[in-house]
Amino acid sequence: MAHTQALKAMGCHVVRAGEAAGPGKDDSAVLSSILDFVGEGDELVVIRLEHLAHCSRSALDVIDRLESKGATLFVAEPEISSVGEGGRALRAALQAVAAVEAPITLRKRRGAASANDIVALQEAGVGPVEIARRLGVSRMTVWRKLRALEA
Repeated sequence: MAHTQALKAMGCHVVRAGEAAGPGKDDSAVLSSILDFVGEGDELVVIRLEHLAHCSRSALDVIDRLESKGATLFVAEPEISSVGEGGRALRAALQAVAAVEAPITLRKRRGAASANDIVALQEAGVGPVEIARRLGVSRMTVWRKLRALEA
């Protein structure tokens, strides 16, 4: 509600707000509809950059989509636009961060390692601590799944 009022106070004519989606639901429906609606000369305004996308690569994709339609992005806090010198700096910063971010498709939820992955690594001579590191889970998850397989 406060964000909607702030956007209207900034002069935004159309204000759309997305609600957080639950697990397994698409949380980008509102953004997709906005990007479909945006036209040449329009400016997409967000209060903070993290309200736009969940990772740097996604933010870059949004900026690319906006630019392909002749539209721009304006972030209120900190005040930065996708146009001009600030836009080049924003793109460079997002590209730098995207280069070190793990791709979303490779990210695993904690505890999401399969027992087959754990066993395969164990049979290859990898210890539990290294298995946990490689799979991005806790050591306890590895021990728990190994004990469950023994039972």
